[in-house]
Amino acid sequence: MNTPKSLYAFTGVLILAGVLPGCATYGPADAKITANVRAQLDQHPELGQIAVRTQDNVVYLNGTVSTGLQRNIAESAAYQASDVVKVQNLVSITK
Repeated sequence: MNTPKSLYAFTGVLILAGVLPGCATYGPADAKITANVRAQLDQHPELGQIAVRTQDNVVYLNGTVSTGLQRNIAESAAYQASDVVKVQNLVSITK
């Protein structure tokens, strides 16, 4: 029977549907903020890959860094971008 395969496929589609909206920005102002924050973060290559999402002028940072200092640098860099109202720093530190 193909029922288990169909169930796995359906589950995968549901997961993607939940994850993909998190990758988007929600308007021209938010897209501009995201680009500005990305430019600020790109000035700090030691931070590695940090995902940036903006919604209603609130920036959400996600990723992993090596130290607490790097986590703080990422947040400070995000606040340096214009029109940022708040930063939700969800960056974790590797142990």
